[in-house]
Amino acid sequence: MLRKFKEYFHKLTTNHDQHRQQVMTIDQHIVQVGATGYYFSRALITDVPEMLAIERAVYAGKTPWDENAFKTELRRQSGRFYVVMRHEDRLVAFCGCAFDDRRQDAHITNIAVHPEFQGRGLGHFLMREMIKRAQRLAYRTVTLEVRYSNVDAQQLYLELGFEKSGIKKRYYFGDHEDAIDMTYRLPVMAND
Repeated sequence: MLRKFKEYFHKLTTNHDQHRQQVMTIDQHIVQVGATGYYFSRALITDVPEMLAIERAVYAGKTPWDENAFKTELRRQSGRFYVVMRHEDRLVAFCGCAFDDRRQDAHITNIAVHPEFQGRGLGHFLMREMIKRAQRLAYRTVTLEVRYSNVDAQQLYLELGFEKSGIKKRYYFGDHEDAIDMTYRLPVMAND
């Protein structure tokens, strides 16, 4: 009886791991956003300097995450999914997400679009990609925190269907700005 249970459990977890690996695969590397083609791929350790440069451009010379934080996230073998977008070999946007099977939540850890490429739909594209993957994993929610002062990002998230679900007081390191919690509730679907 125990042997049969172990076989069943092994099959169940193996199938889950294979499904998760398929969900985290990027099939089409060239994506069209508006009239422009972008190279879309998983983030690599070698992308970190350009990711930090985007953060500096977006956050007035500051980097909310440092090099070690990004490298630690990218080295994690499971539960993390970071993607980048390039235009003419220049990294112009990135997004990271922590996928938590236990909570059935995909938490957006970081998203940034270089100011020269903002307003072109890249943030929307990246968010939709993470939402699609959470749907395919049959998760319940996609969550994130956004600066209280970042009304443009809040507007994007609201347009995507996120709702404001709380406030974290003095959340951000350095300036201690409040964060707004936002939640996207995924429709209940059958597994594909």
